[in-house]
Amino acid sequence: MIAMTCRGSVHPFRVIFVLLCTLTGWAAQAIYGQQPPAFDATNLRVPAELGATGVFIGGDDPAFARTDYDDSKWLPADDKRPIHEILPNSHPEVVWQRIHVKVSPNQTGLGIETRDVSDVFEVYVNGQKLLESGHFTPWGAHTYHVRLVVRIPDAQIATGNLVIAIRAHLKPSWLSKSSQAAFFAEMVTLGQETALSDHAVLAVLYENAFNWLVAFMGIGLGVVSFALFMTQRQQKEYLWLALQGLNWCIGLPIDITQSFRTLPVGFDYRDTLFGMLGDFFTFLMIFAFVRLKFGGWLRTYIVLSCVCVVAVKWVGLSGVSLPTSITILRVPFLAIYAIVLPAVLIAHLRRGNREESILLIPVISTAVVAFFSAIVAVMEAIPALRTAGDQLNQKVSNLHLGPFALNIGMVGALIYYTSLAIIIVQRATRTSRQQTLLEGEMAAARQIQQIILPEQIETIPGFTVESVYQPAQQVGGDFFQVLPSGEGGLLLVLGDVAGKGLPAAMLVSVLVGAIRATAEYTHAPAELLASLNERMMGRTKGGFSTALAAYMAADGTVIIANAGHLSPYLDGHEIELPGALPLGIMSGATYETTQFELAPGSRLTFYSDGVVEAQNEKGQLLGFERGQEISKQPAAAIAEIAKRFGQSDDITVLAISRTSIIATAA
Repeated sequence: MIAMTCRGSVHPFRVIFVLLCTLTGWAAQAIYGQQPPAFDATNLRVPAELGATGVFIGGDDPAFARTDYDDSKWLPADDKRPIHEILPNSHPEVVWQRIHVKVSPNQTGLGIETRDVSDVFEVYVNGQKLLESGHFTPWGAHTYHVRLVVRIPDAQIATGNLVIAIRAHLKPSWLSKSSQAAFFAEMVTLGQETALSDHAVLAVLYENAFNWLVAFMGIGLGVVSFALFMTQRQQKEYLWLALQGLNWCIGLPIDITQSFRTLPVGFDYRDTLFGMLGDFFTFLMIFAFVRLKFGGWLRTYIVLSCVCVVAVKWVGLSGVSLPTSITILRVPFLAIYAIVLPAVLIAHLRRGNREESILLIPVISTAVVAFFSAIVAVMEAIPALRTAGDQLNQKVSNLHLGPFALNIGMVGALIYYTSLAIIIVQRATRTSRQQTLLEGEMAAARQIQQIILPEQIETIPGFTVESVYQPAQQVGGDFFQVLPSGEGGLLLVLGDVAGKGLPAAMLVSVLVGAIRATAEYTHAPAELLASLNERMMGRTKGGFSTALAAYMAADGTVIIANAGHLSPYLDGHEIELPGALPLGIMSGATYETTQFELAPGSRLTFYSDGVVEAQNEKGQLLGFERGQEISKQPAAAIAEIAKRFGQSDDITVLAISRTSIIATAA
């Protein structure tokens, strides 16, 4: 046999060896995978959304942040399925995502923007932690619906390769059947740090502008309502509007803060509670508008509905996975807006109140929103309609007016506060007109009272008369008349009409006119009071008036009849008078008289109850003892003492002194 060699031939064993190596490499790639491709950002001109790129794994290991860690066996993050489908048999508490990025070493100023990652997460670049929200140890969850921007150190960029590693807490609710895709593109964005920061600020403004506008409207109406309530305590609707404004005052600074930074997750619980309080104050405000008592079964239904919604939201915030059908528990609460409040307003519109017709506009607009929300809640509770319900909710909840985010809830709130502003303006206009009319009437009444209540008393020989009248309001209910008699004496009538203001002033004018008319034919105190009593009957609408009449003769004889008024003081001593009913209580009433002598130099002092009932800040009354002690002082001094002590009623003081004996013809 002759052996032959061919110089250019291939040895068969070598061919087999190469073939085996190739097959082994293919097998290794099939078994172990390969390093995921890096995102090319060497020529990055605009921000790139990377949230749904790279790979991920369930579990926790600090080594996952290292640049040299082999993540070839991890799962692709671009999987559109939710977590519970990707990891059907695993429920990890922590998920890591790694994104490989190729950059130009000469690039500078790059940054990362995160959005809606998790309630606790960390961001690493090439093993260096750049961003943290919440705390893994000790545990502390934070709100996460915030755009956070962090700058990547230029030293890391100079390496030419970046490994962005995200460590995120996986909430149990993400494993429910209602959860969305595991990763979404906007979750992580790479770009120039300044551009990302500017974009984050603008995005926050665009997303929250209408919400904040509603909040400022609520605060403004709350301030106005509080001012109105302080002057109109009977209008309880102003109180509930003021509390709504206070609710916004507390919540708005927190809302603005957590739009730019994460806060402890407890603030989410606060949002839910304060939101429900705002709704509850709305219910109370509407019931107060229609003067309907908030009680009985309706109050129980509303309170339980509110508590139920808050409880469900708080349980969801705690991380407990709830079935989608639980959303149907919102329906009873939504029915308050959709059915109860419109029915209440429509039922009371028959009274012809225009304010209620205006209030019906925001209530109906809110009812439409509530009705839509109830439909979505029912659809989400039915498995066959769940997807359609989610899509419908997304379409209506993500409306835009130019760059500004808008939804039907915001529209309803804007209509609500605009309508309330119109109502308050109408009320203010009407109140202003009524106030102008009332001031005119009060001015007229004051002019009448100035005429019928003498500022200067006619000089009566033998007597000195001092008088002071200080009404508690522009016009008062006290009255007095000092009339000379034909025999050198005088007739005095002093009284106090129950009540204040214009009605009391009108009744005073009637009594003064009756006094002067009766004094034309009699000076007898008992007869004069009996005549005034009959004039009062049928004209007071349940009111009454105290009165005291005294006739003082020229020789010092004093005859007094009393109808429920305070007794006078003679030289500091109280004159005891028999009791009697005030004027206007009973027809045909008679009055006893008391007679005594007023010696020359003696002084007789008469008060209205505004003197002894003066009340200081501690609630103490001036009282009868102090009233008796100061009765010898001049009338002006007595009135000033009572006023300084604390005037709460009309103050009238009359002091009559006898100066000499007047000789009478025999």
